[in-house]
Amino acid sequence: MNSPVANQRQDQPPLPTDWKKWILGARPRTLPAAIAPVIVGTAVAAGASAGVLKGIQVWIVACALGVAVFVQIATNYANDYSDGKRGTDDPSARTGPPRLVGSGLATPSEVKRAMLICFALTAICGLPLVIFVDWKLIFVGLAAIAAGWFYTGGNRPYGYAGFGELFVFVFFGLVATMGSTFVQTESLSWLSLGAGVAMGCLATALLVVNNLRDIPGDTVAGKTTLAVRLGDQKTRILYVLLIVIPVVMVPLLAGLSGRPVAVLALLAIVPARQPITQVLSGAGGPALIPVLVRTGQVQIVYALLLSVGLWIGASVGS
Repeated sequence: MNSPVANQRQDQPPLPTDWKKWILGARPRTLPAAIAPVIVGTAVAAGASAGVLKGIQVWIVACALGVAVFVQIATNYANDYSDGKRGTDDPSARTGPPRLVGSGLATPSEVKRAMLICFALTAICGLPLVIFVDWKLIFVGLAAIAAGWFYTGGNRPYGYAGFGELFVFVFFGLVATMGSTFVQTESLSWLSLGAGVAMGCLATALLVVNNLRDIPGDTVAGKTTLAVRLGDQKTRILYVLLIVIPVVMVPLLAGLSGRPVAVLALLAIVPARQPITQVLSGAGGPALIPVLVRTGQVQIVYALLLSVGLWIGASVGS
């Protein structure tokens, strides 16, 4: 295995060599994409029942969160493993955080083991939902796990062909949001679909700004992401659209829910202003790392405000 010290660029802080490296590999900055849609989908499910929980079953929320978080972390490890094996995570060409295999922090077999553990935890969290809610959810879980692996794994990874954004939109937007509603109510609605679209856009924005930052390195490595296909300027426009669309949808979501308080989510435009400005001003390379963080913050703020609005609306209607 390559030495982490030998692979470290001069502009990087010291690389972690203990348990902290697995936190690094889990990519905590991407976890809002897993957590936010579960919060929103659960709020959509909140009916006009009496009580603080509004008929929501806590154990189901916990299982849904576990599935979403562990499949996200497993996908991150799978990406690290596959890119490291292919040599597309060369630390000398990367502008983002170091990767476990590419930086020599862990062997491919160690990262693969971590990936398998997290995929197993995904299945364990999903099993109660399959048993007690609907057995057909097993197919949703298997599809999510397969999509996580084939993003950069296998002979023809779809992430290398520009379809990564579609995967994120579908699984961390539509599936995670609508699925979180379904496991509580065993039904779907136009509101859950609309909320899924909004959350899918914000989750996809995280990947878009990440791939915008990596255009130079991905181009050299032959990794044809959507950002590489679109080019720098069009990718920046796509990022802005993905942030703006959920905000524009807020009145529609409030109307579909019959809960006007949901317009609270319009306030998410306040934290969105800075990352949008940075992207439109031409920020690139390491300057886009804070944009990635702020995009995750926008997603969480939007999810919390929308969820509070839906929850308060349910309380008012009860």
